[in-house]
Formats: sequence, structure tokens, C-alpha cells
Amino acid sequence: MQSFRTELENPVVEKDIIELERKIYEFKHGKIPEEKFRSLRLARGVYGQRQQGVQMIRIKIPYGKMSFRQWLRICEVSDTYSNGNLHLTTRQDIQLHFVSLDHTPKLWAELEKERITLREACGNTVRNITASDTSGIDPEEAFDVSPYAQAMFEFFLRKPVCQEMGRKFKIAFSNSDKDTALTFMHDLGAIAKVKLIDGKPVRGFKVVVGGGLGAQPHHAICVHEFLPAEKLIPFTEGVLRVFDRYGERNSRHKARIKFLIHKLGKEAFLRLVEEEQNALTHQEYSVPVEDTEKIILPEYRLPQVKLPSADDAHYNLWLQTNVFAQKQNGFYAAYIRVPNGNISTAQSRKLIASLQHLAADDIRVTINQGLQLRFILKEHLPYVYAILKQEGLHHAGFGSLADVTSCPGTDTCNLGISNSTNVALAIAELIEEEYPEFLADKEFQIKISGCMNSCGQHAIASIGFHGSSMKVNGMVMPALQVLIGGANKGNGEGVFSNKVIKIPSRRALDAVRILLNDYKQNKNANESFSKYAERQGEKYFYELLKELANTHQYTEDEFIDWGAKEKFSTAIGVGECAGVIVDLVATLFLEAEEKIQASVECLQAQAWADAIYHAYSSQIHAAKALLLQAGVSCNTHDGIIRDFDKNFTETGIFKYHTSFRDAVLEMNRQTPGKEFAEQYLSQARLFLENVKSIRSYLLTKENDNK
Repeated sequence: MQSFRTELENPVVEKDIIELERKIYEFKHGKIPEEKFRSLRLARGVYGQRQQGVQMIRIKIPYGKMSFRQWLRICEVSDTYSNGNLHLTTRQDIQLHFVSLDHTPKLWAELEKERITLREACGNTVRNITASDTSGIDPEEAFDVSPYAQAMFEFFLRKPVCQEMGRKFKIAFSNSDKDTALTFMHDLGAIAKVKLIDGKPVRGFKVVVGGGLGAQPHHAICVHEFLPAEKLIPFTEGVLRVFDRYGERNSRHKARIKFLIHKLGKEAFLRLVEEEQNALTHQEYSVPVEDTEKIILPEYRLPQVKLPSADDAHYNLWLQTNVFAQKQNGFYAAYIRVPNGNISTAQSRKLIASLQHLAADDIRVTINQGLQLRFILKEHLPYVYAILKQEGLHHAGFGSLADVTSCPGTDTCNLGISNSTNVALAIAELIEEEYPEFLADKEFQIKISGCMNSCGQHAIASIGFHGSSMKVNGMVMPALQVLIGGANKGNGEGVFSNKVIKIPSRRALDAVRILLNDYKQNKNANESFSKYAERQGEKYFYELLKELANTHQYTEDEFIDWGAKEKFSTAIGVGECAGVIVDLVATLFLEAEEKIQASVECLQAQAWADAIYHAYSSQIHAAKALLLQAGVSCNTHDGIIRDFDKNFTETGIFKYHTSFRDAVLEMNRQTPGKEFAEQYLSQARLFLENVKSIRSYLLTKENDNK
């Protein structure tokens, strides 16, 4: 195998990228099982597409913040390895599509030249940390949460506790009680609060845990009304340790932390978190805010563009809906509405060339798939508008009903059932042409997902749709499930939308017209759509839309999905490389040895808590391997510990300590330090050797019995 040189200054990153290249080689030569390779590459931002043989690359952009140079670097990578498109996501990431698996290490290396990572953008890890896009400039914010989101990102990147969890873990920061980061639907959410303690203002967070969307939406529960800021990262580490140990691993649909909290109960869950506190990396973790709050203003230069006139109606609407005054006197922020979150590299390059002279070197990707520019002078707003107009990105109504959020759906995703992107564009056009009065209403939103998993966040939309199908006269017709009444109530509270009715996809525009006309005619004075939906109730909307679900009469084009040319089918794309049969037990032992080596490296770096956790993981992998050898099905880490004692310690087969549980969980009773880390690593090494010996004994016994 020929390994390339990354020419990166960071040896940790370089090692990561070279390892990805090595694992791709080993997978293709049958040395790594498909499931294990999938887990490894997902944790490095490489996701199999619907189309066979190509990958989606998810670029991790913490809280959506990027510089103009980073934006340009992503464009260069897209032009070289992808299709010249950048897809902005609801998690403030950027995705590239149609990338060859073999090109992913080089692509990653190119991005890292501007300190952009793929690490843990997908997979069972801490995903990209999101935050209010107005952080740092919001006149109503408690404080700027950007440095805290950055610190959280840096702290958990490559952290051993969150590399191989049962499922993904999503974190969001909101800078005010408006909760614009939607913490109520996250695994962990933090809302900025300031509390007077002994007469002094103290920064902290309201903390909520256990939220999520998907097929079974859960509302996050409040676990701290006020947690001092320096306690947030240690508390989060404790939560992740509990999730890693007790979280479901076999049943993917029950593996999110929301199900664990429901199973254990809030109080029992928090007791387990408390039991982890002694073993944490830090008991307190202070975040320096001075450096991260520095503003990099441009050397303002005006481009040669045709400016809008003072009475230009669309320009004035754009000012009303896409621009707001910052808390910094004299400066303004402007939003760019990006249809479906898709912006080409050609458009991006032209925007970068001009906008870098009119806005701060701080662009934010927003959770509704747009972009935000900040620190624009008032007199320069016409220039910004004119530049956007040249690229067709001057749409008014950012964050409104016309700014439809949609996942890629059947365009590229394996899980997509019916189209989401083309119907989203059609709805946006409908709103702009027939209902322009809603362009200034930011509380009334439409969101669309290609399936029930809610990547397009349909479950919290005023009007939501998710992809589905229906049988009509023995044929399959593309369909959309209609949901009504989702809302963000603020301060960590929200409402999930109600499933109302399933209709043919081609009737989506009719559904929107019926709902909007009814709202306009029957709402009370100044009544928001969420209040109107709550008052009317689910049955009301079913009756309102049920004629659209009637398929006794249909047209042939209703069997053709939005943007398609051929008749609809529910076939799922392949998108993943072929797998091979590999000895899973041997693979687990190999991973246990890798964890030992990782522990040694952390010891050398004096990262005591991480060294201990790697040694813990080694013992769990080894124990699981022996259980599988004995035909015992494994699930949670806690279950592995329990089953190992039951099958090996209590039966006398394993004679090296009286209880595996007591030995392996000694890490929770000791404060992390050099002496204990070395002792615990020695224990892990001995455990691995002994377990291997028992495996050899079991294999010999099996062969003798044949």
C-alpha cells in the first residue's frame, strides 16, 4: 500500500487521515468487516450515498462559523473531488456529494490546510455542535455562546468516550430565551442565562437533555435551570459516559439517549451521571472568551455594481425580512436565503470576491440552510443586495414560509422515500407568487423531509411534510404525510406537529393553498398559526384535507414524483461498498489492542482521564469478544460487564479477580492521575492476555467436541 503525505503541521490530524487511507485499503482487501468499516468511515464524515460507488462528505463547521478563506477552500475541494455544489444543512454543516471513497483522505487533507475537519461529522459520535446564528451580535442575547460552542467542539473532538457510542449525540446552544437553536429537540441543549450571585452577574446555562426528532419525537427535559458555565463541559462528559455505558447498541431505533432516559427515569439517570463525576477529565472547565470575541473587520471596498433605487419594492422587502441591526452600534447583519441549501462553487467564488470587502470575516451557516453576513455598514447594504442579485440569491423572506427547509431526500439519500427538494422549490414559488404577505412572518414555517427521520425537521414545522408512498389500484404512488402545528415556544419548550393525513405528493401545493386560505379566513385577530392550529385541533385539519387523500380519481402524472421523469418506485439505493465475512471476535481483540496503544499515547501526553477511558474500552471490547465466542449476545456496556461476570467470573472460568464489574469500574472511584492511569492500563493489558488465553481454551474445547 502506498501512503500519501498530507504535509500538515498537526501530527494528530495527519495520523487520522493516513489511518483512514489504510482502513480503506484493508476494507477493500477483506481485512475489515463491512459494519466495522462503515462505523469507522462515518466517524470521519464519509457517508454512503443512494448512488452506488460514491460518497457524501459531511464537513463539520462548529456552530456554522467559517471564514472567507475556509469557504473558498471548501469550494476548491468541491471542484476537485465533487460536483461543484455546496449543500448547507440544518446542523450548520456543509455537505459534498458524489465523491469517490478513494479520494476522501486527500479531500480531508486539503480541507485541514484551513483547519476544517470531517472528524465525527457522521456516525455514533458527538455531531456538529450548533448554536444561534445571531450569537455575538444579538441585541437580546444573554451573552455570546460562540466561545462555549467552540470549546465544547474542541473538548470532545477525538475524545475516547464518544467515538463508538450506540447512536449519535447532538448538542445545541441558544444565546437567549428565544431558543433559536431549538434546544428542546436535542440530545443536550444549553440556553444562556445570567444570574446574580452575591450581587455579581454569573454566566450559566439552562440545560435540557433527551430531546430528538425522528419517527418518535421526544421533548428534552430540564435537568438544570442554572448550571454555572464552568460546569457545563464536565456535566456533558458525565452524560456521555453514562450514555456510552448504558445506551442501547443492538436496536438502532432505540439507541438514542431519549430512550435511555425514558427507561431509567430522570432521577436514576442523573444519579448515574453523578457517579461519573470523580472520573472526569476536569471538575470545572473555564472557557476564555476574550480571544474568540475579537472582530475581524474588512478593509471596506465598494464593488462596481448597479445599486437598487430607494423606492425598489423588492429591495425594501429584503431590508425588512433579511436584515437586522446588530447590538454593535452602526452595524447590520444580512441573511442569504439559499433554496434547498444548495449553492454552487461558481456563485460562492463570486460572492467571496466581493463580500469579503463588505462584511466581517465571519460567515455563519444557519439551521434553515442559509448564510449570514455580519458587521455590514448601513450605507453598504445596497451593495450587498446588488451583489446577491447578480447571483440570484437576493430572495426576500429569510426564515419565512417561503424559506422552505428540506433534506436532500431521494436526490442522494439511501433513506429517502419520495422527493423533498423539488416540491420545496415549488412551494416556495407558490408562496412568493400567491401569498407574499407571509414573507415577513418568521414564526410560520414549512419543512420537508424525504422520510420520517426528520432531517428536514418536519416534526417541528407549522406545516410539515415527510416522504411516503401509497398503493393505488395495485400501483405505487409517491406520497407526503402532512403534519400540522409544530412550534418553538422558547426557553427550551416546543411543540411537535401532529400527523394529520397522507396525500399524493403531486397534491402538496393544493394542501398548502387550502391550509393558508383557511388560516386567513378563520384565524382570530393577531392569532399566530401555532395558536390557530392548537385551537382547531388535528381532526379539523383532517376534515379540511381529506378530499386530497381520495384517490378514486387520479391522473397518470401523479405516479411521477416531483423532479422525476419515470414512474415512481420505492426502491432504496445501494450506496455502500460490498462487504466480506470476517472473524468478528478476532476483530474485537484487534480493537482491544488498539485501545491499549491509544491509552499508552494518552499517558505519554499526560491525558490521564483519556488514557483510563481507552483502557476501559479495551476491557469492554475484550469481554465482548469472549462472550461472542461463547455464543452470548451482547448489547450495552453495562450488559457486557454483567454477562461477563455471570458467564465467566461466577462460573470460575475467569479466576483473576472476584468481580469484573468492581475491577473495570474502579475508574469511577479514583481521581484521574498518573499513578492510577498506569495501574489501570496494566490491569487492562493483563485482562486482555487472560481473555485471549480463555478464548484459546474454548476453541480447543470446541474442536475436541467436533
